[in-house]
Amino acid sequence: MDTAISLENVKKTLGNREVLKRITFTVATGDIFGYLGPNGAGKTTTIRILLGLLKANSGSLAIMGQDIDQGETRRKIGFALDPDGLYDNMSAEENLAFYARIYRLSNAGQKIAELLKAVGLSDRTKDRVGTYSKGMRQRLALARAMVHDPEVLVLDEPTAGVDPSGQIEVRQIMLELAHKENKTVFLSSHNLDEVQRICNRIALIDRGEIKLYGETDSLRRGMSSGTVVIETATEAPKMILDELKSIPKLGLRENQERRLIFSPQEGTEVSDIISWLTEHQVKIEGAARKEATLEEMYSTILKEVEQI
Repeated sequence: MDTAISLENVKKTLGNREVLKRITFTVATGDIFGYLGPNGAGKTTTIRILLGLLKANSGSLAIMGQDIDQGETRRKIGFALDPDGLYDNMSAEENLAFYARIYRLSNAGQKIAELLKAVGLSDRTKDRVGTYSKGMRQRLALARAMVHDPEVLVLDEPTAGVDPSGQIEVRQIMLELAHKENKTVFLSSHNLDEVQRICNRIALIDRGEIKLYGETDSLRRGMSSGTVVIETATEAPKMILDELKSIPKLGLRENQERRLIFSPQEGTEVSDIISWLTEHQVKIEGAARKEATLEEMYSTILKEVEQI
């Protein structure tokens, strides 16, 4: 796949503090890439460097294969940060028209109408933005980020402070941008559930270093505890449970009425557990390996860092 964003050994110091310690990662075209980390980890500094607002002390950075310092490269990027940079005394339409003029877009009226429709604000185009809810402002900020049809979108906490229905709307917009329009979305967020839902690849930064990086699903499988959950039609008899507990390789760990939880030994497959239960007349309704959640991964990595 083509590379939309590439950072290699990027270092940044502010005063005497090394904020970024030679970070390296790439974001492929069409990715929704989650950039995670605690406060003070280096996320905002990375974003400012991506947008050309700060210059790295060393290392290389490219957007769509071009140096960020080139004017044409910056036009390939759209962004929505916090605060959103919208003008409260102007309407949604006027806000987008203002930014269209900054990008020297001619005849932007139709484009603005299409964007406002895409983010669900067609019925509020003439209203002052100061009357908008947080969710509406976030959707307008997304439209503003897309007014010049960029190839890469950099979004910083796009659902922060937004109610659940607004979060769903913003997530859907991001998914459509990536999957239907092949835009690349670089998403910085503390909302781990949101990132797990929509980001196909992630990087976790802490204290200026990348601690975890790769495909979300692969990382979750790789950090899985190996737990197997079996759903049964009826509660297993005590005699069966006692016999199960006497077979270490199957690793029965817990029983919860019609749910059996196993931590099998290495080399034991889910099918081995299913076969044993079937042979002992236990009717199975479902079976699955439990993958690590993004929250569990995040917590594990940061705990390991604290212990170093």
